[in-house]
Amino acid sequence: MSPARARATSGRLPGVTRAEKADRIGAILDELYPEPPIPLDHTDPYTLLVAVALSAQTTDKKVNEVTPALFAEASTPEEMAALGPDRILELIREIGLAPSKAKNLWTAANQIIDAGGEIIPTFEFLESLAGVGHKTASVVMAQAYGVPAFPVDTHIHRLAVRWGLSRGKNVEQVERDLKAVFPRDTWNRRHLQIIFFGREYCPALRHDLAACPICGWAATKKQIRNESMR
Repeated sequence: MSPARARATSGRLPGVTRAEKADRIGAILDELYPEPPIPLDHTDPYTLLVAVALSAQTTDKKVNEVTPALFAEASTPEEMAALGPDRILELIREIGLAPSKAKNLWTAANQIIDAGGEIIPTFEFLESLAGVGHKTASVVMAQAYGVPAFPVDTHIHRLAVRWGLSRGKNVEQVERDLKAVFPRDTWNRRHLQIIFFGREYCPALRHDLAACPICGWAATKKQIRNESMR
């Protein structure tokens, strides 16, 4: 049994603080995923931005299947703007919400061109682009520019609640809670580690929390009972 698995199955920790629980979770995640890769294929900040924008309500696997053809024709804002929304739609048709995403990619490309042709690495600029919300901006800032951020999507929200690290009802509150319990210099890798852990060990449906390497000791008895009834 690995040290991470041994720690994971060593029983509950009654009376611990969220920060103490986060430390234990962090140790397990660091052992399982010491250098988590970025799951979306890209070559630079712009192609990462495009890939992340496409990933909303779509699997990373599907995005990685679609972007090679898209990037072969448009891997810069200038090329994306030149394609036009109709051609972009043809290239990303298999992606969820493709029509609106095609329009947003084209509009955002023109916005970047108007701003000088390069992405300005600030949250304010990224979130001003069509189709780019705080989560997408956070991924780009963290993974392309190394700025500490903690992007939270519905999957990370689910695990944070399961593990008792947050009671937030929305991603904004969960983000604040996770930033409060994990050290700032771990945020960028923690985001990716939690994603990979969720895929491998902690799925949304038909999940045995009691047998999970983290839920088994981190989830409350009430949480385990509630999810077992689904």
